Amino acid sequence: MFDWKQDPHRRYNPLTGEWVLVSPQRTARPWQGRVESGGGAPEPEYDPECYLCPGNARAGGLRNPNYTSTFVFDNDFAALKPSTPVDRFEEGGLLIAESEPGICRVVCFLPRHNLTIAGMDPAALRKVVDVWVEQYAELGSNPAIEYVQIFENRGAMMGASNPHPHCQIWSSRSLPNEVSKEQASQRAWREERGACLLCEYLKLERAARHRVVEENDSFLVVVPFWAVWPFETAVVSKRHLPSIDRLSGAERDGLADILKRTTARYDRLFHVSFPYSMGIHQRPTDGLEHEEWHLHLHFYPPLLRSATVRKFLVGYEMLATPQRDITPEAAAERLRGV
Repeated sequence: MFDWKQDPHRRYNPLTGEWVLVSPQRTARPWQGRVESGGGAPEPEYDPECYLCPGNARAGGLRNPNYTSTFVFDNDFAALKPSTPVDRFEEGGLLIAESEPGICRVVCFLPRHNLTIAGMDPAALRKVVDVWVEQYAELGSNPAIEYVQIFENRGAMMGASNPHPHCQIWSSRSLPNEVSKEQASQRAWREERGACLLCEYLKLERAARHRVVEENDSFLVVVPFWAVWPFETAVVSKRHLPSIDRLSGAERDGLADILKRTTARYDRLFHVSFPYSMGIHQRPTDGLEHEEWHLHLHFYPPLLRSATVRKFLVGYEMLATPQRDITPEAAAERLRGV
């Protein structure tokens, strides 16, 4: 057996059917690339220039109400539009395009401009979870919508144009690429083995404990065995359920709790308000039960080794295979340590 703490190897992702190259020996190489200051002036509780703060005018010209809890609105500059006509173009089997109608919304977590999930009160964070459930059910009930993607980009490094605590919901007529791959893999596993892929994976991780970071009664946080991002984590429901609308009241509390604890670990490890992209993966809204689906969330953070090192997926990762230096086991150990 090779030494996966020292020897280059690749790991298989059963959710997507793809591989990731792991090169642990490269952690010894010197870094002379881009570094970040890791600081900056703290944000105020209210910013009169912020287009997401209560009472302020948004970029599209509309004005926010003086909201006191969560606030949801249709994105003023939506990537998907419900009025897009359904059509398809094809020429010679090579030039193929399909229209993609959909609905995009923004969810402001709370009125305060200067909080993150890590700093939110658990009761306020539970309200956010409730809004996610409501939006998933509402948008998913639209016969023109087949998938509801809830996601958060945190930090300017991840393309967030506004620091106000918020997330986005893009609901679309077709399945996104990553979701489609995960669905195919989970369905194939269930058909071939008569079991749930992620239920079986949780058993392995809970037994080994090498990559487990955090857990409560309802959720487990693990650095996936096949992780690509340096400190990537997956938040997986312990109970087999396909989507957030099936969460019990206690499990909604559990999701709020585990999100707060996980993001706080990121902030403590890197001594900054940690940038990441987070998204919920769950069953499509096409009216089928999708018993193969198991609810989970992904955290994809870009920072490599410390609060100063900035490196993106480039070169070999873009042209050949995703590659990482820090092993998932080492990343989990560091996250547990804080």
